[in-house]
Amino acid sequence: MKSDTHVVCPDCARVNRVPTDKLGTPGRCGHCNSALFTGQPISLAASNFDTHIGRSDLPVLVDFWASWCGPCQMMAPVLERAASALEPKVRVAKLDTEQAQDITARYGIRSIPSLVLFSSGREVDRTAGAMDLSRLLVWARSAAAKISSN
Repeated sequence: MKSDTHVVCPDCARVNRVPTDKLGTPGRCGHCNSALFTGQPISLAASNFDTHIGRSDLPVLVDFWASWCGPCQMMAPVLERAASALEPKVRVAKLDTEQAQDITARYGIRSIPSLVLFSSGREVDRTAGAMDLSRLLVWARSAAAKISSN
């Protein structure tokens, strides 16, 4: 078993090594001193997307959304509760499709909200459409379990 887990800081996007057995405790970024886990979805942009997706040892659940999308707005509070329930095993993040159209195209996002679970830079699973918290948690935990079984 790995003794350290790479966790990308939600504020400065620096990679931090965290002892795996300490993931459940509050941790701070070694560069900017921000909390590594806030229980809130983090905001991704073109500038930090690849770092969070590719350099984190944690699975990253990305919500591809847009401000004009009604179902996306309905999902916002659900994602906030999901982030609190899934951390520190899964990082929850949001990517505004209007602000990062190149990334949206790279992953073939055709409908929003779309939820994509990434692990080590690879897409593991995806689903589209709004859902309630219990359904989201079941899907996310099931998708994350696929990583462990590979």
